[in-house]
Amino acid sequence: MLLCVSSSHKTASFPVLERLASAGDASSVFTARSEFFDGAVVVATCNRFEAYLDVDQPERTDPRLAIEAAWRALSAHTGLPYETLRENSEVRLEDDVVEHLFSVSSGLESLVVGETEISGQVADALLRARSAGTTTAVLERLFQNAAKTSREVKNGTDLVHAGRSLVRLALDMCDTRIADWSALRVLLIGTGQYARVTVAALRDHGVRDIAVHSASGRAKAFAAHREVRAVDPAQLDTEIASADVIVTCTTAPHTVLDKAELQHARSRAVEATTASTGPAPCPQLPARQLIIDLGMPRNVALDVSELPDVDLLDLETIKLHAPLEQLASADNARAVVEAATTSFHQQRNQQRVGRALGELKQRFFAALDEEISRSTAHEPSHANTEKALRHLVGVLLNEPMQQARAMAAEDRQGEFVDALSAIYGIEVPEDDLTAGCGRCPIAHQLETRRDDSAGEGHPLRDAS
Repeated sequence: MLLCVSSSHKTASFPVLERLASAGDASSVFTARSEFFDGAVVVATCNRFEAYLDVDQPERTDPRLAIEAAWRALSAHTGLPYETLRENSEVRLEDDVVEHLFSVSSGLESLVVGETEISGQVADALLRARSAGTTTAVLERLFQNAAKTSREVKNGTDLVHAGRSLVRLALDMCDTRIADWSALRVLLIGTGQYARVTVAALRDHGVRDIAVHSASGRAKAFAAHREVRAVDPAQLDTEIASADVIVTCTTAPHTVLDKAELQHARSRAVEATTASTGPAPCPQLPARQLIIDLGMPRNVALDVSELPDVDLLDLETIKLHAPLEQLASADNARAVVEAATTSFHQQRNQQRVGRALGELKQRFFAALDEEISRSTAHEPSHANTEKALRHLVGVLLNEPMQQARAMAAEDRQGEFVDALSAIYGIEVPEDDLTAGCGRCPIAHQLETRRDDSAGEGHPLRDAS
């Protein structure tokens, strides 16, 4: 059974999402509870946490124990109370899980509808689960089909153009405050996926001077491929103080910039400027700074807003200004998702039926092999061949005959007749099903399908 436990910007508060954002490695936490979970893939982004679970539980059975186990495992891993997770989560089962993941991967469930970053984040989640050894065949197919669906939405609809990426929306919201982007100095803190998108979006807005800093030491490699400046750690205070715009997008579990650090950086930059006598003095400090915090958990402490010359734009503010989705494009994308969900459902059903057909095939061929072995004791002749074939048919029909009688005795004859109708096109009149005759009408219908001249030792004759 497929189960998804989900917390997103639609269901959870930002403090809860901040705590969950650092739990991207939680897949093994779920699979450790082997009594419920065969596999797990966790999608953890700045505004959603979702655990996709392959539950070791028969279909159409009560899933509440597995759901409770998922919440308790996540609570133990994150420290969030069990009740808090319940109140800030949604639960989906089976086909609803499939449709939801396809919608998420396609950008339909994003803070900004149509944003393209999420499909890569979903793909990364599968790679992490593979590395952790927590995927299963069902989850592999699910996530591979999600990737395929997101490509179909991107290539076959205008959803990407209808919505805007989180980064681009943030920059668009700043247009009214900035007259000339090309004249700005921008400091980018972080080198992850959002950083790559941020550089592209800044270039599109005309920004020329971009510096990048990474506490993990990846700034030089990042800068080398994108024609931006890597910040010398010794010059970080100067870069922070002199930047017109600071964009943070790290996955650090703590803030990387607060009021005290900003004031300290400004003081150090002023001291450096005063002391400088060389040909390249430190840049002039801007009259006003804009800080865009795209991190989750929050990268920038809220107290920076207490400085009169600082404007802070964070995810919570961006959420309030996210544009409404353009209905036509979204409807077309949802149609693609629905079709993909139906196809995935059909594939799963076919695989299940395939396993049953494999069992049936083995049973039939085992009966055939047994009949061949039995008939080899007789001289080959037309009569002996006919007798062997009739005996084989009797063997194959004996079990459904017995099952028909047992089901009829439990007033379940309609189920058996429906199965015959679906598989063989056999139709039994309704009057026969409800008649109070002494023998089973379904078994009688089966008997009339065989030749009445079954030979001695025929299983049907013995069972009658």
